[in-house]
Amino acid sequence: MEAKKTQKADLRSKHGLFLNIGLLISTGLALAAFEFKSHSTVTVQDYELRSDPFEDILDVPITTHQVPEPPKVEQPEINEVPNDKEIEEEFEPLLNIEFPQEPVIHSPVLPTAPPIEDKAEEIVDFAEKMPAPPGGMKGWNNYLSKNLKYPRQAVRQGIEGTVFLAFVVNKDGSIQDVEILRGVGGGCSEEAIRVLKNAPDWKPGLQRGRPVRVKMRLPIKFKLN
Repeated sequence: MEAKKTQKADLRSKHGLFLNIGLLISTGLALAAFEFKSHSTVTVQDYELRSDPFEDILDVPITTHQVPEPPKVEQPEINEVPNDKEIEEEFEPLLNIEFPQEPVIHSPVLPTAPPIEDKAEEIVDFAEKMPAPPGGMKGWNNYLSKNLKYPRQAVRQGIEGTVFLAFVVNKDGSIQDVEILRGVGGGCSEEAIRVLKNAPDWKPGLQRGRPVRVKMRLPIKFKLN
Protein backbone atom coordinates (compact mmCIF):
# COMPACT_ATOMS: atom_id res chain seq x y z
CA MET A 1 0.00 0.00 0.00
CA GLU A 2 1.24 3.47 -0.79
CA ALA A 3 1.76 5.89 2.10
CA LYS A 4 -0.58 8.78 1.82
CA LYS A 5 0.74 12.27 2.60
CA THR A 6 -1.12 15.40 3.22
CA GLN A 7 -0.67 18.31 0.88
CA LYS A 8 0.81 20.40 3.69
CA ALA A 9 3.62 17.87 4.22
CA ASP A 10 4.59 17.91 0.52
CA LEU A 11 7.60 20.24 0.18
CA ARG A 12 8.12 19.90 -3.58
CA SER A 13 6.08 22.98 -4.23
CA LYS A 14 8.48 25.02 -2.05
CA HIS A 15 11.67 23.70 -3.77
CA GLY A 16 12.43 26.98 -5.49
CA LEU A 17 11.99 29.01 -2.32
CA PHE A 18 14.43 26.83 -0.36
CA LEU A 19 16.93 26.97 -3.20
CA ASN A 20 16.91 30.78 -3.26
CA ILE A 21 17.21 30.93 0.52
CA GLY A 22 20.25 28.59 0.40
CA LEU A 23 21.92 30.64 -2.34
CA LEU A 24 21.34 33.82 -0.37
CA ILE A 25 22.82 32.38 2.80
CA SER A 26 25.91 30.97 0.98
CA THR A 27 26.49 34.26 -0.81
CA GLY A 28 26.27 36.16 2.46
CA LEU A 29 28.76 33.84 4.13
CA ALA A 30 31.19 34.22 1.25
CA LEU A 31 31.01 38.02 1.37
CA ALA A 32 31.46 37.96 5.14
CA ALA A 33 34.55 35.78 4.74
CA PHE A 34 36.12 38.23 2.26
CA GLU A 35 35.34 41.24 4.43
CA PHE A 36 36.70 39.65 7.61
CA LYS A 37 39.94 41.25 8.77
CA SER A 38 42.35 39.73 11.25
CA HIS A 39 44.73 41.89 13.29
CA SER A 40 48.02 40.50 14.60
CA THR A 41 50.05 42.10 17.30
CA VAL A 42 53.67 42.78 16.49
CA THR A 43 56.11 43.34 19.26
CA VAL A 44 58.66 45.93 18.46
CA GLN A 45 62.05 45.09 19.73
CA ASP A 46 64.48 47.78 20.50
CA TYR A 47 67.73 47.24 18.78
CA GLU A 48 70.70 48.84 20.23
CA LEU A 49 72.73 50.91 17.87
CA ARG A 50 76.04 49.31 17.43
CA SER A 51 79.12 51.07 16.14
CA ASP A 52 80.32 50.19 12.67
CA PRO A 53 83.58 48.22 12.93
CA PHE A 54 84.81 49.84 9.76
CA GLU A 55 84.77 53.25 11.43
CA ASP A 56 87.78 52.22 13.47
CA ILE A 57 89.87 51.74 10.39
CA LEU A 58 92.30 54.58 10.01
CA ASP A 59 92.39 56.51 6.83
CA VAL A 60 95.50 55.63 4.81
CA PRO A 61 97.19 58.82 3.67
CA ILE A 62 97.96 59.20 -0.03
CA THR A 63 101.69 58.98 -0.63
CA THR A 64 103.29 60.86 -3.46
CA HIS A 65 106.45 59.67 -5.21
CA GLN A 66 108.86 62.12 -6.65
CA VAL A 67 110.70 61.09 -9.79
CA PRO A 68 114.41 61.63 -9.30
CA GLU A 69 116.07 63.88 -11.79
CA PRO A 70 118.51 62.18 -14.18
CA PRO A 71 122.13 62.68 -13.34
CA LYS A 72 123.88 65.35 -15.23
CA VAL A 73 126.40 64.04 -17.74
CA GLU A 74 129.48 66.08 -17.92
CA GLN A 75 130.57 66.68 -21.48
CA PRO A 76 134.28 66.19 -22.07
CA GLU A 77 136.22 69.25 -22.85
CA ILE A 78 137.40 69.52 -26.42
CA ASN A 79 140.76 71.10 -26.84
CA GLU A 80 141.15 72.63 -30.24
CA VAL A 81 144.55 72.25 -31.81
CA PRO A 82 145.58 75.12 -34.03
CA ASN A 83 146.29 74.28 -37.64
CA ASP A 84 149.77 75.70 -37.58
CA LYS A 85 150.88 73.47 -34.73
CA GLU A 86 152.69 70.36 -35.76
CA ILE A 87 151.63 67.11 -34.14
CA GLU A 88 154.52 64.92 -33.26
CA GLU A 89 153.97 61.22 -33.69
CA GLU A 90 156.16 58.44 -32.55
CA PHE A 91 156.99 55.74 -35.05
CA GLU A 92 158.70 52.46 -34.38
CA PRO A 93 161.73 51.74 -36.52
CA LEU A 94 161.21 49.43 -39.47
CA LEU A 95 162.59 45.94 -39.29
CA ASN A 96 165.42 45.10 -41.62
CA ILE A 97 164.25 42.30 -43.92
CA GLU A 98 166.83 40.63 -46.12
CA PHE A 99 165.75 39.58 -49.62
CA PRO A 100 167.63 37.22 -51.86
CA GLN A 101 169.75 38.85 -54.49
CA GLU A 102 167.84 37.29 -57.37
CA PRO A 103 164.20 36.81 -56.52
CA VAL A 104 162.47 34.04 -58.43
CA ILE A 105 159.36 35.24 -60.17
CA HIS A 106 156.85 32.61 -61.21
CA SER A 107 154.77 33.65 -64.14
CA PRO A 108 151.07 32.93 -63.57
CA VAL A 109 149.42 30.40 -65.79
CA LEU A 110 146.61 32.12 -67.64
CA PRO A 111 143.52 30.02 -68.29
CA THR A 112 142.80 29.29 -71.87
CA ALA A 113 139.96 31.26 -73.32
CA PRO A 114 136.86 29.24 -74.17
CA PRO A 115 136.32 28.70 -77.84
CA ILE A 116 134.14 31.26 -79.50
CA GLU A 117 130.93 29.67 -80.56
CA ASP A 118 129.84 30.44 -84.04
CA LYS A 119 126.27 31.65 -83.87
CA ALA A 120 125.92 30.62 -87.49
CA GLU A 121 125.78 26.98 -86.26
CA GLU A 122 122.48 27.70 -84.55
CA ILE A 123 119.32 26.56 -86.26
CA VAL A 124 116.88 29.35 -87.04
CA ASP A 125 113.29 29.12 -88.18
CA PHE A 126 113.46 32.16 -90.45
CA ALA A 127 116.20 33.82 -92.46
CA GLU A 128 116.45 36.88 -94.66
CA LYS A 129 116.68 34.52 -97.62
CA MET A 130 115.08 31.14 -97.07
CA PRO A 131 116.58 27.92 -98.50
CA ALA A 132 115.23 26.72 -101.83
CA PRO A 133 115.57 23.51 -103.85
CA PRO A 134 117.57 23.65 -107.09
CA GLY A 135 115.41 25.09 -109.83
CA GLY A 136 112.91 26.47 -107.31
CA MET A 137 109.52 24.88 -106.71
CA LYS A 138 109.24 23.97 -110.38
CA GLY A 139 112.47 22.00 -110.19
CA TRP A 140 111.25 20.35 -106.96
CA ASN A 141 107.99 19.26 -108.56
CA ASN A 142 109.92 17.77 -111.50
CA TYR A 143 112.13 15.88 -109.03
CA LEU A 144 109.11 14.46 -107.20
CA SER A 145 107.35 13.40 -110.38
CA LYS A 146 110.43 11.40 -111.47
CA ASN A 147 111.50 9.91 -108.10
CA LEU A 148 108.37 9.63 -105.95
CA LYS A 149 106.87 6.11 -106.07
CA TYR A 150 103.36 5.50 -104.82
CA PRO A 151 103.50 2.61 -102.28
CA ARG A 152 101.72 -0.54 -103.44
CA GLN A 153 100.01 -1.00 -100.09
CA ALA A 154 98.55 2.52 -100.30
CA VAL A 155 97.39 1.82 -103.87
CA ARG A 156 95.64 -1.40 -102.81
CA GLN A 157 93.97 0.27 -99.84
CA GLY A 158 93.16 3.47 -101.75
CA ILE A 159 95.04 5.67 -99.28
CA GLU A 160 95.53 9.30 -100.22
CA GLY A 161 96.73 12.32 -98.25
CA THR A 162 99.53 14.78 -97.55
CA VAL A 163 102.66 14.03 -95.53
CA PHE A 164 104.13 17.02 -93.67
CA LEU A 165 107.89 16.82 -93.10
CA ALA A 166 110.33 18.91 -91.06
CA PHE A 167 114.06 19.02 -91.83
CA VAL A 168 117.18 21.18 -91.51
CA VAL A 169 119.03 22.70 -94.45
CA ASN A 170 122.70 23.11 -93.50
CA LYS A 171 125.01 25.92 -94.56
CA ASP A 172 126.29 23.77 -97.43
CA GLY A 173 122.75 22.98 -98.61
CA SER A 174 122.68 19.39 -97.35
CA ILE A 175 119.55 18.04 -95.69
CA GLN A 176 119.46 16.38 -92.25
CA ASP A 177 117.18 15.67 -89.25
CA VAL A 178 114.20 14.69 -91.37
CA GLU A 179 111.11 13.98 -89.25
CA ILE A 180 107.38 13.56 -89.80
CA LEU A 181 105.02 16.19 -88.48
CA ARG A 182 101.89 14.49 -89.80
CA GLY A 183 101.98 11.25 -91.72
CA VAL A 184 99.78 9.05 -93.89
CA GLY A 185 99.48 5.28 -93.63
CA GLY A 186 100.17 2.64 -96.25
CA GLY A 187 103.91 3.47 -96.49
CA CYS A 188 103.38 7.02 -97.78
CA SER A 189 105.29 8.60 -94.85
CA GLU A 190 108.31 6.34 -95.37
CA GLU A 191 108.36 7.11 -99.10
CA ALA A 192 108.27 10.86 -98.46
CA ILE A 193 111.24 10.60 -96.09
CA ARG A 194 113.21 8.56 -98.66
CA VAL A 195 112.61 11.02 -101.48
CA LEU A 196 113.60 14.00 -99.32
CA LYS A 197 116.81 12.42 -98.03
CA ASN A 198 117.88 11.49 -101.57
CA ALA A 199 117.12 14.95 -102.95
CA PRO A 200 119.99 17.08 -104.29
CA ASP A 201 121.44 19.77 -102.05
CA TRP A 202 119.36 22.88 -101.63
CA LYS A 203 120.49 26.47 -101.78
CA PRO A 204 121.28 27.40 -98.14
CA GLY A 205 119.53 30.21 -96.32
CA LEU A 206 121.29 33.55 -95.91
CA GLN A 207 121.29 35.89 -92.91
CA ARG A 208 123.15 39.18 -93.43
CA GLY A 209 124.85 37.64 -96.40
CA ARG A 210 126.14 34.63 -94.48
CA PRO A 211 124.79 31.07 -94.83
CA VAL A 212 122.88 29.79 -91.81
CA ARG A 213 121.17 26.57 -90.83
CA VAL A 214 117.41 26.84 -91.28
CA LYS A 215 114.65 24.50 -90.21
CA MET A 216 112.14 23.92 -93.00
CA ARG A 217 108.69 22.37 -93.25
CA LEU A 218 107.49 20.77 -96.50
CA PRO A 219 104.30 18.97 -97.59
CA ILE A 220 104.36 16.02 -100.02
CA LYS A 221 100.97 15.09 -101.46
CA PHE A 222 99.93 11.55 -102.44
CA LYS A 223 96.93 11.26 -104.75
CA LEU A 224 95.72 8.40 -106.91
CA ASN A 225 94.86 9.10 -110.53
